Amino acid sequence: MLATSPVAAQDSDVTAEDEAGVGTIIVTANRREENLQEVPVSVGTLGGEALQVASGAGADIRALSGRVPSLNIESSFGRTFPRFYIRGLGNTDFDLNASQPVSLVYDDVVLENPVLKGFPVFDLDRVEVLRGPQGTLFGRNTPAGIVKFDTVKPGRGENYVRASYARFNTINLEGAVGGDLSDVASVRLSGLYQSRSDYVDNLDTAQKDDLEGFDEIALRAQIQLEPTDDFSLRLIGQYRDLDGTARVFRANAFATGSNDLIGLDGPGSKFERNETRADGINFQDLKSYNLGAVWEYDLGAATITSVTSYWNAELESRGDIDGGFGNAFAPEMGPGFIPFSAQSQDNVPSLDQYTQEIRIASNDGGPLGYQAGFFYFNEKLNIESFDFGTPTDLTPAAVARQRQESEAWALFASLFYQFDNGLRIQGGIRYNDDKRDFAADRPVDSRPGFLGFGGPVPTQRTSVDDEVITWDLAATVPASDDVNVYARVARGYRAPSVQGRLAFGRELSVADSETTMSYEAGLKTILADGMVRLNLGGFYYTTEDLQLTAVGGTNNFTTLLNADEVEGYGFEAELQARPMEGIEFAGGLSYNDTQINDPNAFVAGCGAPCTVLDPERTAGSNIYSIDGNTLPQAPKWTANWSLGLTEDIPGTNGEIYLFTDWAYRSKVQFFLYESVEFSDDSMLEGGLRIGYRTDRYDFAFFGRNITNDVSAVSGIDFNNLTAMVNEPRIWGAEVGITF
Repeated sequence: MLATSPVAAQDSDVTAEDEAGVGTIIVTANRREENLQEVPVSVGTLGGEALQVASGAGADIRALSGRVPSLNIESSFGRTFPRFYIRGLGNTDFDLNASQPVSLVYDDVVLENPVLKGFPVFDLDRVEVLRGPQGTLFGRNTPAGIVKFDTVKPGRGENYVRASYARFNTINLEGAVGGDLSDVASVRLSGLYQSRSDYVDNLDTAQKDDLEGFDEIALRAQIQLEPTDDFSLRLIGQYRDLDGTARVFRANAFATGSNDLIGLDGPGSKFERNETRADGINFQDLKSYNLGAVWEYDLGAATITSVTSYWNAELESRGDIDGGFGNAFAPEMGPGFIPFSAQSQDNVPSLDQYTQEIRIASNDGGPLGYQAGFFYFNEKLNIESFDFGTPTDLTPAAVARQRQESEAWALFASLFYQFDNGLRIQGGIRYNDDKRDFAADRPVDSRPGFLGFGGPVPTQRTSVDDEVITWDLAATVPASDDVNVYARVARGYRAPSVQGRLAFGRELSVADSETTMSYEAGLKTILADGMVRLNLGGFYYTTEDLQLTAVGGTNNFTTLLNADEVEGYGFEAELQARPMEGIEFAGGLSYNDTQINDPNAFVAGCGAPCTVLDPERTAGSNIYSIDGNTLPQAPKWTANWSLGLTEDIPGTNGEIYLFTDWAYRSKVQFFLYESVEFSDDSMLEGGLRIGYRTDRYDFAFFGRNITNDVSAVSGIDFNNLTAMVNEPRIWGAEVGITF
């Protein structure tokens, strides 16, 4: 029930579930099971009913945004391409090979490409958010932290089915079944089906409700073999199929001179989330699958673990990028002024990711512990980008291609020692070797010469590589039986990046590696005789050569750059309280202050008529300094809180319950430059669930975004004042059964 802690019957990582107090939360931040209160890392957790509530009702992975302090998630592709931010560090790049400083780790497998990171959330044991650099154990592209998913394994968790029906014909059907096949084999099968009818009505088409619908299915099969007491093998297969529409872009939804959302009739009209006017084709199709194997061999004093994984994905996504109808050269246009039509499509014909890790780790039993290992990563990615001359064209006027192959390997080791007085010191080091080969061209371009694209572009090639040492050093010391003090210093990095979406440019863009030094300290406490858990932590970091992405702007071209330095500091606080039987409360609060420090960092301003607040390099250049700016999509304040109430029904084994959860973020800017229009002042979304349950059945009514908050979450700046908005209010009913 707790917004920051895994608590539920299916979650086996909270000990003494029925005992009074908050219990013990077990996490695997150090790739071994440990008490959250004893781990010298800033970790936020989400699991059990809190995770079930957030991810139900047709929601995708973006629903986890703000449910843990300092975590933000948004997307301009909708369900297929989430962008993660931790402590303000992230990447607003929309290209399909975008590099992110937050890694998503699914059952110890890093998912590198953003398309893979959107894999649906179902049948999970817990979600852990590790804040700060995690380069020692998790390697490349983790200077901001990681979001770690652990699925329910064979032999653990309950069998269950949950089905819900909600507004817009939203269907959410999730289930899992498992058990022993023999003395040496067990299995777990789980699946998720989500569907929603189109609910956004494009007023420029004859049909009613055209956009934002989807049908999605995800499946997982796991087989666990334990032929001996010392050896185990787990085989994994996963599949995803999404058929829906691309993100709806809303032309001129920002009022000029403010960031207020306005309706289709311009300033003064009311913004309606379920209406738009657009003349382009819109669709999105994604298929992905995964095959993997994990084996462990217990040597007695240590265990050898091997994790092998292969992922494949294919994507086609086309959208009306200008978000409106017509243009300045057509008889009609709108909403507002549309200088030109923009219709594009991005495909991933093939994405192949292979990873292999093998490590040895000491078994528990002494004050000294260690682990060491080898990691290998290989990715082959092909991307196609199409630009269409008119909104309904089926033959592109321009075709651009990207071919990328990335290879990385690493050696790592970590060591800890716990003294008799309870002081624990741990440290680790990792050697990283990265290489990326990249090629791009524009073989077809029949667009008129006055548009300035200059015809076809021959193949351009480049390669980037780097060798980097990352490390961490941390300590935990008990101040009392219920209070631990911790401190940590860590160095993380992001590998060099290349961009070359030549549909709208003629040159490749390269960014060097970035390195982050992070310092943090905090308290982890159990108070009020175990009724309250309160964890506090403060941090400061500097990132040298931070990779930034200037997206859109006047020329609508993605450009990579390195900022000399970015500073960030802040704190996180997480509270969990169970003051008496039937009452549970949880809350989280974070403050993040980020600043770009580079007097030579300039980016193009908006192509749309927005109000830029930064100094212009020269009058009329539309090039602006970003020195001193905060990072995009980095709110200073985030908060989340939840309350769960239960009351037993006399004479039955059932109870009625109420659960409400809320997430808030403060103002964000959407681009590297700061403007009046391309920003959002705040967002507050709440959920409510009221139901009756027994040890087997659960009947509930629920609502998400119950106040119907309407907030912009991103924008497009090269054409007009285009906005993307948050998810609508959803209400419905759910039935669940465990067996």
